[in-house]
Amino acid sequence: MKKPLARCPWPTTESYVAYHDHEWGVPLHDDRALFELLILEGAQAGLSWSTILNKRENYRRAFDNFDAKKIAKYGDRKVAALLADAGIVRNRLKIAATIRNAAAFLEVQREFGSFDRYLWSFVGGKPIVNHRQKMSEVPARTPESDALSKDLLKRGFKFVGSTIMYAFMQATGMVNDHLVTCHRHKVCAGLR
Repeated sequence: MKKPLARCPWPTTESYVAYHDHEWGVPLHDDRALFELLILEGAQAGLSWSTILNKRENYRRAFDNFDAKKIAKYGDRKVAALLADAGIVRNRLKIAATIRNAAAFLEVQREFGSFDRYLWSFVGGKPIVNHRQKMSEVPARTPESDALSKDLLKRGFKFVGSTIMYAFMQATGMVNDHLVTCHRHKVCAGLR
């Protein structure tokens, strides 16, 4: 009988396991995908990640597959449609933040050549690989997430507090916080 894979303890549903095993902690460098996760992490504020993960396809549909150029041009009619869309979190502030963040994202791309180059500069261009034994050792924020949050806020981004940014950094592989006992720790550590 095959022994089950050792994992971090938090993936408790099938969709969580798939996310943990295929996305979380994998270094991500695609600007559109980074923008998507930035928006989804902000949408998650005050909610569970599973809620957002279950609505992810609805978000992709509702927000033009996270095309920042389109989102930055959303007007009142589109905002009204989003507020009526039961497939996403219908929070006026979060929807407004998504539109604002799209414009700020485009500004960062213009300034740095890519959002990827900008983001990864906060970790020296390569993932921070932690070696934690248990979840209680994982912080809610770090000096790097504080610096990223502060800079994003200065650039006009919304819903990018340090705790949200640390979760974003974990999700995008800027930080490897898989526990050392998890089968993904070594795999992700090798994906520099």
